[in-house]
Amino acid sequence: MQWETQPAKAPGISGERRGDRRYALQLELRWKLIRRRRVLDTGTGHTLDLSSSGILLNAGRHLPEGLNLELSVSWPVLLHNVAPLQLTVSGRIVRSEGSLAAIQMVQHEFRTAGILSEQRAPVAPSAPAPNNLLTRVIAIDAFGKPL
Repeated sequence: MQWETQPAKAPGISGERRGDRRYALQLELRWKLIRRRRVLDTGTGHTLDLSSSGILLNAGRHLPEGLNLELSVSWPVLLHNVAPLQLTVSGRIVRSEGSLAAIQMVQHEFRTAGILSEQRAPVAPSAPAPNNLLTRVIAIDAFGKPL
C-alpha cells in the first residue's frame, strides 16, 4: 500500500473558494452606506466584477467592513430596447482594502430608470374633454345635487 507523501488539501481551503462564477464588468454605480436604517455616506464608483451572490467595487474611498451597502448599478442593456435598467442591490461589506470593497448580496432586483425626453416616442395628443362634461362636474354640489 502506498501512502501519499504530502497531506491532502482540504477542499475549498486553497484556490478558488467562490461558489458563483464572477464576471468582469465595469459598470457605473451609486452607493449608500447604511447603519441601523440610517444613511451614513453616499458616493459613486464602478464595479470590477460581479456574480449572483456578490460584487467587487471601487467606491472611490474606504468603506468599513461589516456595514450594509445599497447600490444602484447602471445596467448596460435596455428593457425592450427603450428603457434603461438599474440593478438595485443591498448587501453587507465583507472585505475592504483601500477604495475596493467586496459585498455579499442579500437582495437584488432590476428596476427601470427614467427615459430621457429625447428618447421618448411622441405621444399623440388626446381629444380634449367636452366642455359640457367639465361643466357638469363643477355644477354638482357636495351632496351630488345639481346646482
